Parts: sequence; structure tokens; C-alpha cells
Amino acid sequence: MLRSVLTTLGIIIGVASVIVMSAIGSGASKQIEDQISSLGTNQLTIFPGSANVGGRQGGFGSAPPLTEKDLRAVRDGVTGVMAASGNLNGNANVVIGNANWSTQVQGVGSEIEQVREWSVVKGRFFDAREAASGAKVAVLGDTVANELFGAGDPVGATVRINNAPFQVLGVLAKKGQAGGRDQDDVVMVPISTARSRLVGRLGAPDQIGSLLVKVDPRYNITEVQADIERVLRERRRIGADKDNNFIIRNFAEFLETRNQAAQTLGLLLAATAAISLVVGGIGIMNIMLVSVTERTREIGLRMAIGARGGDILGQFLTEAVLLCLVGGLIGLTLGAGVSFMVAKLLSWPMHISPVIVLVAIAASASVGVVFGFVPARRAARLDPIEALRYE
Repeated sequence: MLRSVLTTLGIIIGVASVIVMSAIGSGASKQIEDQISSLGTNQLTIFPGSANVGGRQGGFGSAPPLTEKDLRAVRDGVTGVMAASGNLNGNANVVIGNANWSTQVQGVGSEIEQVREWSVVKGRFFDAREAASGAKVAVLGDTVANELFGAGDPVGATVRINNAPFQVLGVLAKKGQAGGRDQDDVVMVPISTARSRLVGRLGAPDQIGSLLVKVDPRYNITEVQADIERVLRERRRIGADKDNNFIIRNFAEFLETRNQAAQTLGLLLAATAAISLVVGGIGIMNIMLVSVTERTREIGLRMAIGARGGDILGQFLTEAVLLCLVGGLIGLTLGAGVSFMVAKLLSWPMHISPVIVLVAIAASASVGVVFGFVPARRAARLDPIEALRYE
């Protein structure tokens, strides 16, 4: 029994390592995908870039700011743009009664719901008229609503943002963490209101900060991005020999890069697992060869009473496969246990794919067939008379 356990140790370690690395890797990948999805799918984000003045390159954001005119040119002049919104950020203190909370205030357009795919769970979002007229209305993120109102209903209440009264129209659905930041710790107000009351010095009277664009899924996002780049270059009068003074960030490209990294990690994982399983398979072959030697007289006796070579081959091959399968199941259990323990202790995401489980078990059985075949064939080819004489 002890010899069998030690023999299958390589299989156990190989399968367990596959399960642990796969669980943690898949969990991390899923978390990244969820975070990217929470930012909005098919979305392009455009920022002011770097300006070159007198041969000197300025830093990020030193280029002329994006404006409402840029937004309208993109929304109305580019085919495939479903919705667009400015996003002007600032920090402010939100107060109601004795409760106060310091948070990020985002000045946005009414189309931000569609761009970010961020619904309102209580109340409503401000409309285009309110966004354009500079209405003092606000929509709270889930974290801000909980900090200021607890279990109470904030819809209809009046809060003070930087000492200006704002009526709460609604509460946004919970989004969670993204890039280490709590997305729900936010207050959204009309961008015209943010410009006039909440954000400090501006580079242009109709500045919009960054430009968020939602691309229609029926259109190719790369082609739409190229059209937006062309329109903005014309709007900002950038010569053919000049670089863009704006940056377009495509989350689809980021996701593709992440997937490529995940594929590379998967190949490394497969190589590690293959080495572990090969080492385990060699152990299985070794113990089966020893078993054939120790059971030579038993093999000869079975052949003498009518067992054929195929029966002996099947017997030893079955034993090898069962040893590998048992080792695989033990490794699977051990790997799952370690994965859950690591995920709980370190608060890491964890996801065990059923496909990986099936592959691990199938690989264990395959190792048993491949490395058990030589000892099994050797047993099947023994001469029964010589086997009965074996001491």
C-alpha cells in the first residue's frame, strides 16, 4: 500500500499543481474580465495628450483640452458611435445633516448611462435638458448613498456638494472595484454644472475632461477608432507630419493583450504539468516492472490454466491505469483544497474550470496507459513454463 502511494506521488503532485495554478489563474483572469466589463464594453476613452511647444514636449494632459465641440463632432460625424459623454472629474465633500463624505464628483452627460452600461436602481438619471441647463441635480454611487443615508432612501433629498445644494435624483447600481478603486464611491452631476460650480480652473469654457464613446456592436471598433482619430485631427488642426495631441484608449485591445498573456501563462502551466506527469509516469512504469518480476510465478500459473497473453496484458494495464486514476483523484482533491485555502487566506479570486478537471483526470489515465504498456506487454510475453520455474 505504502509503495503504491509513493509510486503515485508524482501523479498526485502533478494534478494538484495543475488544479491550484489553474484555479488561481482562471480566477484572476475572470476578475480582470469582470473589471473591464464593468468599465463598459465596446468603449473608447479619449484623453488630451502631450503638446510640443518650441521643440519641448509637455507632459500628459498638456495638449489643448477636449471640448463640447469635439464631442459633437465625434458623436455626429462618425458612423458607428452609439453614444458619447464627457467626463470631468473633481473631488468634493458631500454633506447632509451631520453626515459628510469626501468623494469623487464626475461631471457627465446624460448618455453616460448607455456609454458605461451603468443603470440606476433607485430614482432616475438626469436627462439631456438637465445636463445642458446646469441643473443642480446629482446621482449617487452605492458607496456614497450608504455612507450618507445608511438604510434610508436618498431619492429626493438635498445634499450640499462644496456648499452648493443638489437634489438627489437616483442611486447607481453597484459596480465594485476596478483597478484598485471603488467605482461606487462617486457622485455624478451634469457636466455643465460641474464646470461652473465644482471644478477649478479650466483650459476652455466648454471643457469636457475626457471623452467616453460607446461603439455600436454592429461596427468594427478598430475602424470606428480610426474614424474618430481622423475627425479629431481635423478638428484640432493637426498636420499630416505631426503626432496626435490626444490619446485613444481601446479596452478591447487591453483585453486582447491580457488574453495573450493568459495564453502564455497557460502554456507554461501545461509544460509544468506535463513534466510532473511524466515523472509520475516513470514511477508507475518502475513499480509495474518490479511487480511483473515479483509476480512471475503467478503469471505462469494463470497462463498454465488457460489465461491468454491479452488477459495478462489487460490485467497489468488496468492496474497501471487505476494507480494513475487514484493518484489523479487524490491530486484533484488536494489541489481543490489548497486552492480554496489560498483563496480564503489571501482573499484571492479562485475558479476551478470543469474542463481543467476533466483534462487532469484524462491526462492521469493516459499516463497509466502509456507508461503501463511496457510492463504489461512484458508480462504478457512471459513463457508459462519458464515463469513457473522462476524463483
